Amino acid sequence: MLTALGLAEDEERLYRTLVTLPGPVAAADLEAGAGLPAAVVAGLLGSLTARGLVLFEDNGYAVAPPAVALGALLRQQRDDLRSAETELVALAEAHRLATIGRTAGDVIEVITGTDAVRQRFAQVQHAARIEVRSMVVPNLTVVPPGENSAEPVSMARGVRYRVIVDRAFLEMAGGHQIIAEALEEGEEVRFVDKVPIKMIIADRELGMLPLLQDQNTAPASVLVQASGVLDAMIALYEEVWQRARPVRVRPDATVGIEAGDDLEDVDRQILMLLLAGLTDHAIAGSLALSARTVQRRIRHLMDLAGVTTRVQLGFHAARKDWA
Repeated sequence: MLTALGLAEDEERLYRTLVTLPGPVAAADLEAGAGLPAAVVAGLLGSLTARGLVLFEDNGYAVAPPAVALGALLRQQRDDLRSAETELVALAEAHRLATIGRTAGDVIEVITGTDAVRQRFAQVQHAARIEVRSMVVPNLTVVPPGENSAEPVSMARGVRYRVIVDRAFLEMAGGHQIIAEALEEGEEVRFVDKVPIKMIIADRELGMLPLLQDQNTAPASVLVQASGVLDAMIALYEEVWQRARPVRVRPDATVGIEAGDDLEDVDRQILMLLLAGLTDHAIAGSLALSARTVQRRIRHLMDLAGVTTRVQLGFHAARKDWA
């Protein structure tokens, strides 16, 4: 515990032993009490004395009052942290000023060759320290499913992988097996009916997405550095992640998409009134909501149920006891 104040483990061990012993103690007695070799005890006593935690008196060693001695170390640590916080603010401001002059060329890099795209795709993952977010579409050709060699290396470093997959991916040959293996390896996978755009993001530092509109499987890509563009990519990803549905592996090794049965109370109330035959405006008036909010929540419920009509939503709600 005292390591937070800069003490090494053996220093803390010897110090705690001294605290429990009355009066000055000979170094030889400390060897047995702390269970440390004589040479080690001698060195530790020297460092603890230099810190002002231990005093040498009457041919023995005693601790200085802990509240005073350790309190001084604690205050020093606090002062150091405050200095570090001040330096952090200064560095952040320096970075902000340095990035004001960045041009579009500093933020966005266009990559056209297949080999170059593969290389950048791996580099994005290797650059991640905390998390990789990705959206996956069917029929990938540049880095086909199961051939992403950078992924297991990054996961072995402790990088979290969150993956949003297009539902049509399961219709591909081996799609169920690929997702099942990804789940087993520790990926967090969710499905949506249609992925809006293929992308991959490393922390809040790097991102990749297609260069051309509606060309999710073409090699031409854009590498995006930390910027407003990357912030927009992250915001889109998190929005889709929230409405995406988790998956599970069934006993037959196929993948099942969770229905998302944990509904908010307001959604249950909307469903109850909808099934009773009320219009959107009537539901909005009854629940003190706007009609647009009611319509948005009904759309969200349809997405959760994986249906496209309100009639299907009603059937699903009755089957799942949603209302």
